Amino acid sequence: MRPTMLAPRSLRKAAVPPALLSDPKPGSLQPTRLAVHLNGAGSSCSAYLASGCRVYKIEISMDGAMLSKGKESLLIPDNSQVISSSVVDRCPHRSEIQSVALAEGEDSTNGVSLYAFAYYLELNVSAKVAVARQLCKSIDIYNQDIHVRSLRALWYPSSFSFVQCSPQVNESNSLLAIAEGSQLSIWDLRMNNSGGCVQRISGSIGDIIYSVCSSPSGPIAIGGTDRAVTIYDPRRWSALSRWVGCSKYEITGLSFSSVDQSFIYVQGVDYEITCGRWKESERAFSFRGNSNWLGFSKIIERIGLSRSHINYTTDPRNI
Repeated sequence: MRPTMLAPRSLRKAAVPPALLSDPKPGSLQPTRLAVHLNGAGSSCSAYLASGCRVYKIEISMDGAMLSKGKESLLIPDNSQVISSSVVDRCPHRSEIQSVALAEGEDSTNGVSLYAFAYYLELNVSAKVAVARQLCKSIDIYNQDIHVRSLRALWYPSSFSFVQCSPQVNESNSLLAIAEGSQLSIWDLRMNNSGGCVQRISGSIGDIIYSVCSSPSGPIAIGGTDRAVTIYDPRRWSALSRWVGCSKYEITGLSFSSVDQSFIYVQGVDYEITCGRWKESERAFSFRGNSNWLGFSKIIERIGLSRSHINYTTDPRNI
């Protein structure tokens, strides 16, 4: 049986109108200042992006884009029309926003709720919220607007993700994977022993983990300064695979494909995003922005925001 292959159908880019945002702020090393919502039947999407203390919204057309390839099969984006743009006045902040997230209901056509945070944040479907404060080495857990508990990390937390599926835990989203320096720590939010930390995996001394993500089928991926993606099995907490050299520079963003979870998207600190099979360490395709990424958010698959005010979207398929 021929293995399935993930292939892009289109790649789009849309420039943020200069009248809306003329000079975006650079943000931190791995900001997540972009969140995207697919509108209606998929003919357009709304992109929420943060810069400085404000949040902006642009609506991008998803119609009529074609797929073009350049040298070494590098994808070339087609220009996409910006239908409308505006400033979101409901998210005032005194400090610079580093992360935005959308909480969608069961019917996504009824609208979304927008959250903007000066710290790194993760939302899950059970209304749990996690907020990481690097300098305090702490992760605060909230149930909606009620503070539930605080987790004390050994090192500065740089990224975290709710574990979507784990054979040890029946309750959904009870495990939290946190990247702390060169270590990956796993926390059970139902436990108090040892502060809730149930597993700690040490990486190479001197390497920093910048990104962690989990797959609905269980595996957890990490990446950072070593420019490699390591996949862990949550049943044994042992490495399933290690994709070395998948990025030219430090890895600051990861996400398993929602179309085929044997593929993973890798965001480098530069301007390139790569998609490939993590078991075979095989690249499927990649595309580049024209400057460093400011955000990395899932819609149909992935969308990126570069420092030169341009959004990129890719629409993949199984073949």
